[in-house]
Order: sequence, then C-alpha cells, then structure tokens
Amino acid sequence: MGKTLADKQAMVTELKQELSQSQMTLVIDYKGLTVAEITDLRRRLRESGATCAVAKNTLMRRAVDGDENWQSLEEFLKDSSAFLFLKDDLNGPIKAYQDFQKATKKSELRGGVLEGKALTFEEVKAIGDLPSKEQLMAQIAGALNALVTKIAVGIKEVPSGLARGLQAYADKDGSTSDEDQAA
Repeated sequence: MGKTLADKQAMVTELKQELSQSQMTLVIDYKGLTVAEITDLRRRLRESGATCAVAKNTLMRRAVDGDENWQSLEEFLKDSSAFLFLKDDLNGPIKAYQDFQKATKKSELRGGVLEGKALTFEEVKAIGDLPSKEQLMAQIAGALNALVTKIAVGIKEVPSGLARGLQAYADKDGSTSDEDQAA
C-alpha cells in the first residue's frame, strides 16, 4: 500500500527538520542492505550523535527545494538513497559509517553536503580521517601542560641560579681573602 499525501508531507517536514539540525548530510546507496544491517547502521550512528533516514529522492528534493545550504544535495539523489544527518560531531559518524561499510561491503557513499558545498567521497573520507574533538582537546591540553611546566621550571630556576651565582662569588671572595691573610 502506497503512502498517502499526508504521509509524504509529514516525511518532507521530518526531513526538513533533520536538515535544519544538521551540520553535514551524507548520501549513501543502501541497495542490497537488509533491515538488520540498516538497523545496525542506525545504532552505530546513534552512538556518535547522528541519524539515518531512508526516503524517496523526490521527497528529499522537496525538502531541500529553496534551501541554499542543502540545494547541492540534489546531485547525489539517484537510485536508492539513505541519508545520514550529522549533528555536532562530524568525525565520529563518518568513522562509524566507514566501519559499517567495511563490515558489510554493500553500501556506497555517494557524497555529502557541508555548509552548502557538495563534497566528494574523497573529501568526506578526509574529514573522517581528522582527529576527533576529544583527541584535539587532549592534544591542546598536553601542549598547554608542557608549556606551563616549562614556565614553572624557568621561574624556579631564576632564584636558584641567582643563589648559585652569589654563592660562587662568596666562595671566590672568601678564597682571595684567605690568600691575602696568608701572605
């Protein structure tokens, strides 16, 4: 039984809402995937803060119609399409999809859209290869910690060096005084 007009309008509204909450959207060809495999993909994406929707290309065309940010999505709309909506973290969901794709070897990434720009498979893969937000924060924290440690050691070394210099001067003065008294 086909979908009614109301069902289709509700789906377009749902797609528009997903797009408005997303930073990036990927289009994959899901032909050949079983329901269990789609469910597995959705579970993997949910863990990384993304969602997956399967919709007819005509419904997605209506959802992006007039929206400049997502208009370039239309070039990927052919055959059977599933849409991955990436919200906050871009890296995690892309890696989750890549892991899923390696496991199933059935789906194919057509491309994606980020900030109104169409991205090829290679560009999406490059974004997925970037370090995650948590890794970047750890690297920055490590660098800041090393800098603070060097500053603390440098500050501590100033009075120590001054004390050693004064002690060396005092020792030198004391040894010349002893020689003067012996002569």
